[in-house]
Amino acid sequence: MKSYQKYLLTGSIVFIALAFILFKYNRYLTNPWTRDGQVRAEVIQIAPRVSGPIVKLPIKDNQFVKAGDLLFEIDPRTFKASLEQAKAQLDNTRSNYVALEKKVEAARANVEVSKAAVLKGMSSIKELDSMIEKNESEYERQKEMLPHKATSEKSLERAKASYAVSLEKRKGALASLSQAKASLRQAEAALAEANANLGEQGEANASIRSAKANVRQARLNFEFTQVKATTDGYITNLNLRVGTQAVANQPALALIDTNSFWVYGFFKETLIGEISPGNKAVITLMTYPDNPLEGYVDSLGWGIAQQNGSTGFELLPSISPTFEWIRLAQRIPVRIHITKMPESVKLRVGTTASVLVQTGSSHAGIQQ
Repeated sequence: MKSYQKYLLTGSIVFIALAFILFKYNRYLTNPWTRDGQVRAEVIQIAPRVSGPIVKLPIKDNQFVKAGDLLFEIDPRTFKASLEQAKAQLDNTRSNYVALEKKVEAARANVEVSKAAVLKGMSSIKELDSMIEKNESEYERQKEMLPHKATSEKSLERAKASYAVSLEKRKGALASLSQAKASLRQAEAALAEANANLGEQGEANASIRSAKANVRQARLNFEFTQVKATTDGYITNLNLRVGTQAVANQPALALIDTNSFWVYGFFKETLIGEISPGNKAVITLMTYPDNPLEGYVDSLGWGIAQQNGSTGFELLPSISPTFEWIRLAQRIPVRIHITKMPESVKLRVGTTASVLVQTGSSHAGIQQ
């Protein structure tokens, strides 16, 4: 009887152990879990927009900064001088514009004077035409009257002279009219040239717009000498010193955005079939093993880098040798959005995490 109880106890223990193992295995399959997780965040590479020596560096390594805080300042003197020069050039451009406006007004006045001269010349010719017609009629009348002794030779000669003088005056008037028309054409050409030199009127003038743009660019460059934080975050790996030459568009320091933390869980490809966006997730940091974080699956990666087939030596495909009976499962990144985090937990980029996904569950407000 005692031997029977001994075997029964041993069998019960083995059964319970197997049941526990099967339970854990089933839970592992239905709730995928990986120890290959990592904390990530958006890392902003702070790069200056202008070049110059750093004259002010109020931050230190690993310091927390808020959006808008000054990170460092580049020597502003050169850029301030450029701004003053651009402003002076704008004033000079406005003065030149006023001078060109005066030239346009003067040219327009000359056109009006020339037009008046042309009109006056045309009016003179009309008057002379009337006078010529009158003098011609008088001359003809005197010629008809002379044979009848109704006039004298002297009157005839006087009428003839008046007629000839009016003809000569008309020739002079025609010459003056031609000269007035030529002067009008020259005045109109001068007005067109003055208008072309002036361009558009007011603030829409090209030269004024260009000068104002130069002022804006110079002001921006002056403002760019103060490099400020674009978001709340931590300064990391600060290697700058006062006097360091900052180079435009070259990253100078890194800023970790504290509002962008997430966790990557790298799951075996055999486990991601049941994972869906919105599934609840439990995150355990190696740094804080007793303070699990809550989250949900934000998205699953659609691809990973391939080594086999990549170009290798002499442009030939690079192939890694493998054992035919061993097939290693690839790891697929699953992005986990953190929803709840204890106050005592401080996230750091690159730290290790374990991730468990509860398949079949759904975070509030997330549709699968």
